[in-house]
Amino acid sequence: MLNALTIDIEDYFMVSAFSGVVSFGDWKSYESRVEKATADVLALLGGHDLKATFFILGWVAEHHPAIVREIASNGHEIACHGYNHRLAYDLSRDEFREDIRKSKGIIEGISGMPVRGYRAPSYSITRESMWALDVLIEEGFAYDSSIFPIHHDRYGYPDFSRFAVNLDRDGVGNILELPLSTVRLFGKNIPIAGGGYLRMFPIKFLEWGIRYLNKTERQPAIIYFHPWELDTGQPRLNGTGFSKFRHYVNIDKTAAKLERLIERFRFGTIEEVFAERLKR
Repeated sequence: MLNALTIDIEDYFMVSAFSGVVSFGDWKSYESRVEKATADVLALLGGHDLKATFFILGWVAEHHPAIVREIASNGHEIACHGYNHRLAYDLSRDEFREDIRKSKGIIEGISGMPVRGYRAPSYSITRESMWALDVLIEEGFAYDSSIFPIHHDRYGYPDFSRFAVNLDRDGVGNILELPLSTVRLFGKNIPIAGGGYLRMFPIKFLEWGIRYLNKTERQPAIIYFHPWELDTGQPRLNGTGFSKFRHYVNIDKTAAKLERLIERFRFGTIEEVFAERLKR
């Protein structure tokens, strides 16, 4: 079964874990490593003749347009990750609209490709911010991959469907929601979608989870990671102990774990994996 491989393009200092110590106004003062880190990701994928979906921050596209052009020229799918990593539920409806419209326009202008997909920073479309889906529909997005059906201190909608679902938003239209992958164990959804979970959980458990989704539940997995998770030389930021743990734990093991998953499972873009659903 073909699974979806997705990459969220942001720099190491832009993450929500360090938002309390790194303000948006100071982003330009930090050493940027996103171009080199993304080039490493593209080399990894190219070595396996593999295509993926890249959710790109509008700010990164604006300041590093070569990244967008390189991703597009390598035949990958281009999608939107918002402009400057502000959480969806921290924005008003008008602010959210401005954010996605701005970033979508920047990315499409650079790539020359239509942007049909969106992922909120830190999976911040939750039960309380489902209104964001209405704005996405109005702004021309065909799918969203922002809902993580788990319990988490920053995000999560544990009662939401674990699998892709077409949502009919009354009076607005339809959008395909693609939740991040979980397995159901002991009455709870356990995340296997990648990112910090890729770094923290044993690789054999993640392999079991993807295999269970594919063979038993007959569902594709949706896996994600960030380029900075392959960058072992990135500067260490000063945040809370918990934030530093989340960001740096097992970062030296990311590349090897990704290689193993890529070698053992089939991956492609969201547009490939969900082509039939996106036609509806």
